[in-house]
Amino acid sequence: MSRPYAEVIGDPIAQSKSPAIHGFWLGKLGIEADYRACHVLGDGLADYLAARRADPDWCGCNVTMPHKQAVILHLYSAEEPARSIGAVNTIYPAYDRLLAGQNTDVPGFLEPLRAELEKKHYFRMARILGTGGAARAIVTALAADGFTLVLAGRNPDKARAMLDELAPAKESGGGEHHAVDLAHFAQPTDFAFDDREGCLDLVVNASPLGMRGQPPLAFDWSHAPPGAIAYDIVTDPLETEFLTNARAAGHRTIDGLNMLIGQAAVAFEYFFGQPAPREHDAELRRILSS
Repeated sequence: MSRPYAEVIGDPIAQSKSPAIHGFWLGKLGIEADYRACHVLGDGLADYLAARRADPDWCGCNVTMPHKQAVILHLYSAEEPARSIGAVNTIYPAYDRLLAGQNTDVPGFLEPLRAELEKKHYFRMARILGTGGAARAIVTALAADGFTLVLAGRNPDKARAMLDELAPAKESGGGEHHAVDLAHFAQPTDFAFDDREGCLDLVVNASPLGMRGQPPLAFDWSHAPPGAIAYDIVTDPLETEFLTNARAAGHRTIDGLNMLIGQAAVAFEYFFGQPAPREHDAELRRILSS
């Protein structure tokens, strides 16, 4: 007997925690459905989506690296904010099973920052490390919340182009944004930061660097203002060297499970038509961290 199902696609995909998250919620709600992981190569995206659209049991999929931008070409529509961001992480069959794309990374990323963002600040600045699909969502989200951005990538020209596309300073409400080489943050600095009272500073690793199987992320915490919050979107390992060093330097930290669970909750409702049971977050975090 067939069962409804959703899945996560990417290359690689074995490390994904999404099946555990969605499976946990399905169990808590007693929904008779499955959530799977599917390894899809870049040249297989079109065939994958065509086959799934024709499958009446398929409820949609999450999209992870490296397909968040490439997948847009194969969709009937990309909804806001996915269209503006230029990256999709959630696909679902809409009317007549035409495939629609959404980006739930934005609400997922912002969720653990809500208490801070509700406060008034004299100045907000974020140093964002990485220029991939997740970084596009984070740049868009923080620019809309009035942050001045410093975007660092291995290709500063790509970082500059991304800022010009996604976060024009006059429209974002922040100051002039800056693009720098990622290597800029690798060596210590003796820069004397001004008074940060009443300011909100973030340092966000939006890259796969530091992930298991990837090169380490070289970031010297002398580049972070006092009181800055360190936020790493990497989930494997959960306790990254980036976060360990940030904590040792006296900074508050946010790990990747916050964004992962937050974005998954929005996607879950697209797939299965019910809100995720977030009252069980503490239990879910224990499972994912074990």
